[in-house]
Amino acid sequence: MRVLAGLDGALLDPEAPLLRADDLAATRGDGVFETVLVVDGKPRELGPHLDRLARSAAMLDLPAPDPSAWERCVKAVISAWRGGREMALKLVYTRGPEFGDGTPTAYGMGLPIGAGALRARVEGVSALTLERGFAPEHAGRSPWLLLGAKTLSYAVNMAALRYAERQGADEVVFLASDGSVLEGPTSTVVVANGRTLRTPPPSIGILPGTTQGALFRAAERAGWTTKVERLRPDDIRGADGLFLVSSVRKVTFVHTLDGTPLPNLEPRRALHAELSDLYESEYRT
Repeated sequence: MRVLAGLDGALLDPEAPLLRADDLAATRGDGVFETVLVVDGKPRELGPHLDRLARSAAMLDLPAPDPSAWERCVKAVISAWRGGREMALKLVYTRGPEFGDGTPTAYGMGLPIGAGALRARVEGVSALTLERGFAPEHAGRSPWLLLGAKTLSYAVNMAALRYAERQGADEVVFLASDGSVLEGPTSTVVVANGRTLRTPPPSIGILPGTTQGALFRAAERAGWTTKVERLRPDDIRGADGLFLVSSVRKVTFVHTLDGTPLPNLEPRRALHAELSDLYESEYRT
């Protein structure tokens, strides 16, 4: 089951060609995107996702996205979805055809959740730490690197995941050149120590996490302390729990890091269950 719609809310044939051959998304990866989890017809964190889409678009000098148009597109996709309780809703916004009239390409696409993502939610993942190749200060002084923008140029991220798989791991935790913990290729890093959750700051050149934000809101209401601060490799190795948080995989716990099983597996599983329940509490009515 797949559903495709334009910003005008019109449904499109997901099997028919959509992009021109010279669309800059295809030839240069020149565009931005968001992936929204939809559960029982309700998009989670749609506002923060649209805010992040606008932030990424501004970093690429794309025209500001029209929130009402994107909301219309989202509603059309959700209304037409017949593929089960959950859906990954991908919002794509590109610079458009290189030899066009300057109009951006924009659409929303509803997709089923992959079996691997569903399995990771329950079983957890093994992860490999890999250097991302820049220092945190580059985010402020080198805006052309687009650090912290969610662009369509995901070739490096996917290459990192393929490399990890060849080493027998499921996931990656990127490190800056100074050793600072950054993020996963498609996730936000969260660590737990006692009743405190910590995550790295977006100012070091990473995406602000929408699901991480929801988890932190729920945790704070339950009496947890949350901190946005720099993390080092020892912080993730020595934490009571290490988690990769994303829209589709929700709160996923890491059980093995750099080939070494992390200690106290059963307490980690219990902590994962508690945090997953806190996250879900954000959406209970």
